[in-house]
Amino acid sequence: MKPTDLPPNFSPDSPSVEISAKISAEANLCVSCGLCLPHCPTYRITQSEADSPRGRIALMSGVAGGRIPMNERFELHMDRCLTCRACEAVCPNHVRFGQLMDGARAMMASSPPDLLREKTGMRKPWFRRWVERELVAKPERIDALRPLFRFYEGSGLQKLVRKSGLLRQTKLALLEAQLPHVDKPCSLSSGTSNSRSWQGIYPSIGKSRGDVGLFLGCVARLTDAPTLNATILVLNRLGYTVHVPPTQTCCGALHQHGGDMQAAAQLARENTKAFDGLNLDAIISTASGCGVQLAEYSFFPASQPSRKSTPVQQQARQDDLKGGPPPKVMDISAFLAVAEGWDDVKLAPLPHKISVHEPCSLRNVLRGAAHPYTLLKRVPGVLIEPLAGNDQCCGAAGTYFLDQPEMASVLLRDKIGALNASGARYLATSNVGCAMHIASALREAGSEIEVVHPVTLVARQMNIRS
Repeated sequence: MKPTDLPPNFSPDSPSVEISAKISAEANLCVSCGLCLPHCPTYRITQSEADSPRGRIALMSGVAGGRIPMNERFELHMDRCLTCRACEAVCPNHVRFGQLMDGARAMMASSPPDLLREKTGMRKPWFRRWVERELVAKPERIDALRPLFRFYEGSGLQKLVRKSGLLRQTKLALLEAQLPHVDKPCSLSSGTSNSRSWQGIYPSIGKSRGDVGLFLGCVARLTDAPTLNATILVLNRLGYTVHVPPTQTCCGALHQHGGDMQAAAQLARENTKAFDGLNLDAIISTASGCGVQLAEYSFFPASQPSRKSTPVQQQARQDDLKGGPPPKVMDISAFLAVAEGWDDVKLAPLPHKISVHEPCSLRNVLRGAAHPYTLLKRVPGVLIEPLAGNDQCCGAAGTYFLDQPEMASVLLRDKIGALNASGARYLATSNVGCAMHIASALREAGSEIEVVHPVTLVARQMNIRS
């Protein structure tokens, strides 16, 4: 089949024309040196050039330039990419592969509906699209589901469903298997997790050292409330007032990586507006995946800046600075590594071994993999070691474990093998998606290893229980 055999992909006025031009320009920076190949998880598994970063860039460039067709094989190789961005971290020419992949997926999502015969990651079922549009993008509705999930877990219904195999062979089974214990937001008055909703402000305790904002995320506010609670309580104890704007929403990463740039941009605008005018020292993220998305907004400066911003981003930041400098987006471990107030708290010893998992988003994009180690070293008596294979993705990658379950399973198996060999009592990880993915496999294997966020362990040793 030739490109000329296909219907025209784009009209002259289509946004995809602009996307194609951007893809071509960025792809031209790749010199095909191959230094990225050993760092790419999918290439290591398939040994296929088409599943490597430089191979994917060549395919993107070919489709954007009209030299090769956009067909099911093209989409397969794009779908297989985890967007772990390990290739970016080692690229000598600083090619922005993450932007290239987002652009390619946006190009695929806007292609004519009759161009492809099969459903791929970009051709989602209507129910999946509805969930992303009506639940994920509207987190207050996720909050409203909290009582339902707590009933499901506490009534014994969850055990019954899992034992019966009712969801077997469906993607719902993959989702349900990853569901952790669903907790409540912490209460303003008692510091315990007994509130129905997040408070707008959690005042500091003792000497005031500043004000920070806390980004809740979408799924994390339901499945990772213990980490969010621990973050609030640790920050309060150190003297920081925590602001939790009620109008904040999903970070937009799921939509952007799925090719829906318009939805991602709208969510970015809503979050920027939600945190605007609060006079914050930083905006704190507890999930490194969300942290990357926030840090790459036009209006928030990254704690670790990437290669040169686009002219639009530069102008947006200049306009924003007219009203005062915006707060930095920081991972919680990075913030606590430089926070004041530690001299006023005492941490109890923890005579156990902790393996530290370094999420791709924290390691490859935020370049903050060292911060969880710094934070955990404050706990007396603990033995801290990096998890073997930290340079490779665990396979969670947002919704990757749903779209590419076979590839995700291979990557997860490697992590579980490394963890079992570590002899650790705890696995500390800084991304909720990775935590749920790994914890589900440990539960299925009957392992006693606990997957926990570094800030949650620190809160426990400070005798803070949410």
